[in-house]
Amino acid sequence: MTAERLAYAKPLPTITREGAPFWEATREKRLVSQYCPDCDQHQFPPRRLCMHCGGRNVGWRTISGKGRIYSFTVVHRPPNPSFAPDVPYVVAVIDLAEGGRMMTNIVECPPTEVRVDMPVIALYEQVTEEVTLVKFRPDRG
Repeated sequence: MTAERLAYAKPLPTITREGAPFWEATREKRLVSQYCPDCDQHQFPPRRLCMHCGGRNVGWRTISGKGRIYSFTVVHRPPNPSFAPDVPYVVAVIDLAEGGRMMTNIVECPPTEVRVDMPVIALYEQVTEEVTLVKFRPDRG
C-alpha cells in the first residue's frame, strides 16, 4: 500500500480512459462534462457515445459548476468504518446546469437544511496527488 493510500482511508475512484479528462480537470479545480456538437448537448457521466443522438463526436467542455439537487439521502450508518467520523452526511444527485446528473456529497450545510431543488455550486477537495473530489455546497449568491 502506498503512502498516498494510507493518508486517505476512504475508497478512491477508479480513473478510466473515458473519465480521465474529468479527473485531470478536477485537479485544476475545474468541472467538465462531455459535450456533443452534433446535437448541442452536454452529458454526464462520461460515455463513449452521445447519450442523446448516439454520435461519436463527444468532447469535453468546462462547465459552470452550478446545479440543483435532484434527490438526496442522509447517511446515518457508514458503509465502512472510514466514513464513521462523517455521519450524518448527505449523498445527493445534482442536476448540472448544462445537463447531466452527478452523484456527490453536499457540504457546508447541515443535513437538516438540504432540500430538493436547492441551488448548489461545486467545490474541490484534493485527497491524493491524483484525485481531487468534487463536492457541492449551497449556492447562496
